[in-house]
Amino acid sequence: MLPTLAELLTLPAFAGAEVRSGHARLGTPVTWVHVSEISDAARFLSGGELLLSTGTPLTGNDAGVYIRSLAGGGAHGLALELVREVRELPQAALEAARETDFPLIVFGHEVSFAELTRAAHARILRPPAAAAPPSLSAVTDALTETGRAAGFVASQLGAVLALPPRPRLTLLGTLEALLACNFNVAEAARSLGVRRQTVYYRLEQLRAMLGELDDPRRQLGLLLALELSKGRED
Repeated sequence: MLPTLAELLTLPAFAGAEVRSGHARLGTPVTWVHVSEISDAARFLSGGELLLSTGTPLTGNDAGVYIRSLAGGGAHGLALELVREVRELPQAALEAARETDFPLIVFGHEVSFAELTRAAHARILRPPAAAAPPSLSAVTDALTETGRAAGFVASQLGAVLALPPRPRLTLLGTLEALLACNFNVAEAARSLGVRRQTVYYRLEQLRAMLGELDDPRRQLGLLLALELSKGRED
């Protein structure tokens, strides 16, 4: 989950940051952090960015226009280091930020933009602490709950399911191994503990019974059918 602007401001690298406007939008997520000193930065935005600047774009007579362009372009905030070329926040910029409810953040001391971006990106790119493993359960549950699971499994695996238990389980296990490694026969053979020629032989059997297996949509259907077939009685 992307961090909010408020969360980024709690990072040690952002210590001393002062929010001058846009307090109501501090809960918006930040997609990336860029350093920008150009007046037309809005045309490069993808949306959700926090921009860092020493204030160079605010030195002309169009400070308000600049702020409005960032807000309209989808930026979620502008952080300014007001210690060099620009030491005071232009009133026009502040008024434009308040009118658009745009988060305007200032540092009254020298900061390292490299440290700010590094800290922010480490948080933005951090995976969720409890990321769930990939699962097809939402789809398989929906098929089961609507009473369509049995028909779907039969349509995908019917010919193989009609085999006696031993060859059925062998071919289903081989199909699952092949799907897991994108039909890499050598890798499937290693995972199954058999020779590659054995996997090739079983793959020919599967193709004879199930038809073409290369279509990604077909493979997805087979994956779903295999998930649904697990735990079914012989």
